[in-house]
Amino acid sequence: MKTAQELQLENEQLRAEIQHRDSQIKQQDAALKQNKFLIQNLQTQLASLQKHKFGSSSEKNKNQLPLFNEAEQIIDSKPKVKGRGKKKKAGVRKPLPEALQREEQVHDLPSDKKTCPKDGTELKHIGEDTSEQLKFIPASVKVIKHVCYKYACPKCNKHIVTADKPADPIPKSIATPELLSYITTSKYADGLPLYRLSQMFNRLDIKISRTNLANWMIKCGSSIQPLINMLEDQLLDQPVIHMDETTVQVLKEPGKKASSKSYMWVRRAANIILFDYSPSRSATVAKKLTQDYQGTLMCDGYGGYDQLPNNKLGCWAHARRYFIKVLDQGEHTGARDMVELIGELYAIEKQIKNQPPDQRLTTRGEQSAAVLKKIKALKDASLQTCTPTSTFGKALGYLHNQWPKLTRYIETGEYPIDNNAAENAIRPFVIGRKNWLFADSTGGAKASSNLYSLIETAKAHGLNPEPYLTHIYQQLPNTKTVEDIEQLLPWHYKPES
Repeated sequence: MKTAQELQLENEQLRAEIQHRDSQIKQQDAALKQNKFLIQNLQTQLASLQKHKFGSSSEKNKNQLPLFNEAEQIIDSKPKVKGRGKKKKAGVRKPLPEALQREEQVHDLPSDKKTCPKDGTELKHIGEDTSEQLKFIPASVKVIKHVCYKYACPKCNKHIVTADKPADPIPKSIATPELLSYITTSKYADGLPLYRLSQMFNRLDIKISRTNLANWMIKCGSSIQPLINMLEDQLLDQPVIHMDETTVQVLKEPGKKASSKSYMWVRRAANIILFDYSPSRSATVAKKLTQDYQGTLMCDGYGGYDQLPNNKLGCWAHARRYFIKVLDQGEHTGARDMVELIGELYAIEKQIKNQPPDQRLTTRGEQSAAVLKKIKALKDASLQTCTPTSTFGKALGYLHNQWPKLTRYIETGEYPIDNNAAENAIRPFVIGRKNWLFADSTGGAKASSNLYSLIETAKAHGLNPEPYLTHIYQQLPNTKTVEDIEQLLPWHYKPES
């Protein structure tokens, strides 16, 4: 039989062994837990990449919100039950515009069918049925031949004078204002690459190389710089500016590889939209674009904006997008609740959209503030139980870091709730980029920024960009004063002019 001292020693050894094993188990559990989170994050990244590469990009996908049309869908966060009402009647076709030229074609019965087959009586004309169709006439071109008369003094034969022809937008070029306007609109409004336009002209037996077209666009972009400067002065006087940026590839950029990324920045205030090309996305660029601006900026959570001294608003569309990403990976109660609460904020905004600022302020103070309290409570509670590196944790982290900016919009009735205005403004550039893929040079990128600015601002003012650009290219060479240039701004243009 073991002595008490031996039993005590054995007991201590067993305890030490148990503690050692407990320590090993804890280390293994921690490693397993860490590996589990790592696997979950890798699975999330893989699912996100697969969705990006192979997933549907249609706006009809019920589980995916398109990047630039998100705010419109935020309001209807909850699934809708399809009603069992009466079948919707077919819509009535909208009449063709009265201003279009009409060509009447009369269709009559042949003579042998103008008698009654029963009794041979001659049929009487009692009316007619009319319908209209739309005929497309392919584009046509013509050559403008300028004949400038010359006069000389028959007595001294020394005084000779030649009649002037209209000033050209590009001196010594074959391009008329109408042709330049068509090319500009086709590329920057319709997203047609210049090589396709060159092919289209070739089908008309007109040889215009892509290089020529590119040079014309660079010169056009440079010629409208005075207009862009005036638009920028007007934009910097606005109380709120929306800002965003997207990538662009420039092949021949000094000091950079052809495959490297450059950026196209967009600023929007009211109906003024300006694009600015820059080789980088640094805070220095943001500071330059907002130099001397005293108003408020609406922007996303990019850190470069944090270095600006301006009062800043956060974008609820961006905040919500992170929670939508969580739901893309599967159902998640916390993310679903957050999406529905943010949807309530947008439902309030929809109701007060057309109200004056003072009424919007009152409603936001009474209704939106209460919803924000619920969102904050859910955020704070979820942060205590969520892993920061998970998709839901990252969504909560963005919401938490941006919270002061996100809640600032209820301080006045004039502040927007999101940066959707900037994203809508940058959409034509993103769509066009899918077609032309890259800019060849920094000069081309700069010209593109100017031409996009003028076209998108014209569209924001309800103008058809092609006739407006024709007007610009016709009148700009004749301007002599600042007042002359100012009259070419979109809000002074009358289509009938």
